Amino acid sequence: MFLLFIGLLVLVIAFSIQRTPNLAAAARTGKLVGVGLVIVGFLLSCFVQIDAGQVGVQKLFGKVQPAVLNSGLNFVNPLVTVERLDVRTQNYTMSGTTDEGHKTGDDAIRVLTSDGLEVTIDLTVLYRVIPGEAPRLIRETGADYEDKIVRPIARTRIRDNAVYYEAVSLYSTKRDEFQGRIFKGIENDFKSRGLLLENLLVRNITLPANVKATIEQKIQAEQESQKMQFILAKERQEADRKRVEAQGIADYQRIISESLTDRQLQYEQIKATMELAKSPNAKIVMMGGKSTPVILDGTKQ
Repeated sequence: MFLLFIGLLVLVIAFSIQRTPNLAAAARTGKLVGVGLVIVGFLLSCFVQIDAGQVGVQKLFGKVQPAVLNSGLNFVNPLVTVERLDVRTQNYTMSGTTDEGHKTGDDAIRVLTSDGLEVTIDLTVLYRVIPGEAPRLIRETGADYEDKIVRPIARTRIRDNAVYYEAVSLYSTKRDEFQGRIFKGIENDFKSRGLLLENLLVRNITLPANVKATIEQKIQAEQESQKMQFILAKERQEADRKRVEAQGIADYQRIISESLTDRQLQYEQIKATMELAKSPNAKIVMMGGKSTPVILDGTKQ
């Protein structure tokens, strides 16, 4: 378009100076150059390159055209202007940490739960532009759809759904349910405006300081209780082990006492006496009835 404009300007100047005798040659050259620039500019204006991951939306005298230009080289009306939109996955982060989100400073979402407590939520929205809906998005919203659609809808849906949950439940057991609920609401709102919601990431939920301290104390008490239960279980196992051991000893002694008869004991006494008799040391063995023999050592000191 720029070359086309320059070419037309050169032609105007050439025609204006052609009647001057000493500038006639320059006028003819200017006409040739102007015509060449107009032709080149016209040809270049008829082709538009759209990069990968983008689509082009055509505007002719302010009116948005319904046809979408896909990535690559496209032949267009040289009078249209083309606005390029990114159709790849984009993210919009709202965080309480400075310089972490899209807005400078604390941009976390503060909501009231069903029990009247204020909870702070950090959120990331993953979305992309639906290629076929790009002309309608430009016509109805404009290129600043992040500030007009993504941010306000996400914040509103989170506040609308947080009132159905208690603060502690939102922080722990109901977190996934809450995330799924707001996902469905935001997904429908986005789709009606030409955007596709891919994912919704609840990055952090911060409770009031007093509630957080209460939860930490409860968790610590539960951990202490579990530790005590483990110790008691261990002691019970040790008591069971000792009980089984004592029972085993008692059973052993009972079996031994039942198996040792008088004859068995007398036989064992005789064997022991014979072994003593074989000893080289001098000794006196006194035998007497069924009683245990008395052994007197006769070794001289």
